[in-house]
Amino acid sequence: MSSEQNYSSKRLAKNTLILYGRMLLILLISLYTSRVVLNVLGVEDFGVYEVVGGVVAMFSILSSSLSAAISRFITFSLGKNDLEESKKIYSTSVIIQVLLAIAIAILIEVIGVWYLHHKMNLPDGRMDAAFWVLQCSIATFGLGLINVPFEAEVVAHEDMRIYALFSILDAVLLLLIVLLLPVFKADKLIVYGVLMMLACILMRFLYVFYCKRHYQECHFTPKLDKRLLKEVGAFTGWHLMGESAWIINNQGVTLLVNFYFGVAMNTARGIATRMFGLVNKFSLNFMTALSPQITKTYAEGDLKTMHSLIFRGTKLSYYLMLLMAIPILAETPVVLQIWLKMVPDNAVLFTRLSVISALIIVLGTPLVKAQLATGNLKKYQIIISSCTIGVFPLTWVAYKLGLPAEWSYHVFNLVYFIVLFVRIYLVKDLIDLPWKKFLTDVYLRVFVVSLVAAVLPFVLVWLQPASIWRLLEVLVVSTLSVCATVYAIGLNKEERGFVLGYVKRFLGKNATPSAC
Repeated sequence: MSSEQNYSSKRLAKNTLILYGRMLLILLISLYTSRVVLNVLGVEDFGVYEVVGGVVAMFSILSSSLSAAISRFITFSLGKNDLEESKKIYSTSVIIQVLLAIAIAILIEVIGVWYLHHKMNLPDGRMDAAFWVLQCSIATFGLGLINVPFEAEVVAHEDMRIYALFSILDAVLLLLIVLLLPVFKADKLIVYGVLMMLACILMRFLYVFYCKRHYQECHFTPKLDKRLLKEVGAFTGWHLMGESAWIINNQGVTLLVNFYFGVAMNTARGIATRMFGLVNKFSLNFMTALSPQITKTYAEGDLKTMHSLIFRGTKLSYYLMLLMAIPILAETPVVLQIWLKMVPDNAVLFTRLSVISALIIVLGTPLVKAQLATGNLKKYQIIISSCTIGVFPLTWVAYKLGLPAEWSYHVFNLVYFIVLFVRIYLVKDLIDLPWKKFLTDVYLRVFVVSLVAAVLPFVLVWLQPASIWRLLEVLVVSTLSVCATVYAIGLNKEERGFVLGYVKRFLGKNATPSAC
């Protein structure tokens, strides 16, 4: 490995550790604040805030697609070391986001107020409070949208310490808001909405202040680059197609489950969805650190390093998720019992199937990042979206045939497993990906690792009765099993040398990581 590649690997490892520390701290804060805010607001007001916020959240699909576009173009320009292009992208993205924030705010205002007065089922006397919560939610959403270019700048520069610090500060502000709520004599629901808006204003100011102080390109000029606007618009449009398919496969199938099986089954599905999100976070942090490097190496024309990042990124993101997945799969009933006390019917089965879904999806994520780096989305999104959108009609057919509710997961997992190979086929020509080596060195390795690493934890579950002590044993054994299997089977010779050298340096020994 060259010195530059070695530096990038160290930076990737460091950023990943920072993001994992951030995730664990935010998770602890979030679990506590969720419980406290429910107690302070009460069940009815908490429900009102969730429903009103949900009306605003429906528009997040558009903002997430535009965020992906802006992040890609900023990172790409930094990879080319083109300061003038970076300045144009920054100024254009700020203009786009401000105009979009205004447009969406007006749209939400019209639709939201109509829905509030004509469709929403509110407790008596809570219309005024819900109205003001809607206004604060719109402002918070708009300010968050305007902040997208600045967050993208921090991530593109791989400045994960600041990204983690600001994320933790955001969570701490939420905690302070919840602790301060009982002090106010006014309507606590309205106060909560106002304080959340003020926290968003503060976070936006901090991002703007930091970016302007530390990044040369972050100096706004009121000039819209029409060429760039067209490129960002096209990128956003095609990315939106994929996001829409994902929404239909999740929200659409949820409606199907409700129609055929009722709300009790939706509750089980909701629990499984939350577990899916938790497991997914274990690889999401790694991908946040990896994505800028994939885009930058493509911008530099360094395809060899890009391939290395994709190979290594796919394996490591999967292994990180596997550390969490195996104990959950082995001990799902006990985990849900500790978390929920009362476990709904089918929640155990749904949770296990959703964890398998997360493992399948993560295997394709680095390929998605590589595709986004190229900017050539039209053919890719048409084919991939046409494949993935099949989850909804196939699930509908399954339910019409009288198959049980869990078939939504079977259909989802089968479709997305097939899509893994479709992604390889579409990406290989764009970046000259050695696809045969990718299949053997990545997919075959992770499959073998999964089977071997799961043996001891599942044997332990089979031999002992369920208990909290067995859960702790499974956690320890599965962690050791995954780590040992990954080192022995899941990594190639060069990667093992690098990991061993990095661990030695971390422990304070005078050793230099082997080249890879």
